[in-house]
Amino acid sequence: MDADLTSTIETTSQAQQWPLDILLEDGPLIALNKPAGLLTQGVPDALPTLEGQIKSYLKQKLAKPGNVYLGVPHRLDRPVSGVVIFAKNSKAAARLAEQFRERTIRKTYLAVTESVPATSEGSLVDWLLKDAASAHVTVVTEETEGAKQAVLEYEVIAVRDGRALLKIELHTGRMHQIRVQFASRGWYIEGDSQYGATGTGKASGAGDLRTSAIALHAWQLVLKHPVRYDRIRLNAPPPAAWNRFGFIVPTPD
Repeated sequence: MDADLTSTIETTSQAQQWPLDILLEDGPLIALNKPAGLLTQGVPDALPTLEGQIKSYLKQKLAKPGNVYLGVPHRLDRPVSGVVIFAKNSKAAARLAEQFRERTIRKTYLAVTESVPATSEGSLVDWLLKDAASAHVTVVTEETEGAKQAVLEYEVIAVRDGRALLKIELHTGRMHQIRVQFASRGWYIEGDSQYGATGTGKASGAGDLRTSAIALHAWQLVLKHPVRYDRIRLNAPPPAAWNRFGFIVPTPD
């Protein structure tokens, strides 16, 4: 992985250095463009999280003396960037979580792969097994105890210098799903050394393989507003570091 792709990670290690990129704040719904390298939630070793930053933002904005409620209906992997939504009250959080659970939210990702997939478009169906202790996922047989089905569709948008820009529709939401399904076919996501990418990031030993930025981006979410129930499209532009790949990102559908 090129140094440009990791520069944002290396220079933003403190909580106050992560800027909040708010895409929408509408009633109880707040959506942001998460930078790669920042945890969505959870506090291992008291690391900064997007959840913590939003709570601080809302606490200051609302001048609340006590704790601020924030529902987290979904997450993105730490090295992944893109759209993340939160809820400011429990009723909205439950309604958003239900949409994710029932798979009525349309989730579209962009990815850059180190090589060009064998076919220009297709569906990938696999069974995945999560090892929570090692935060790692493997493709297994359907009969494997604890395995869960993973389904996605992809389309190659462009090819340049041996790499491919892909649009991905995610139909299930398994841990590391896109990364594992593509890696199992030898189509490694640029920078994802944890799952076999062979870029310079791995060769130089730069950064933690679980946290360094990778070229996977949650580009668009289409969902129902948790109060009005009208359709909302949330789009987040890819990180500026992606410019080094030379791809022109299309207009979202």
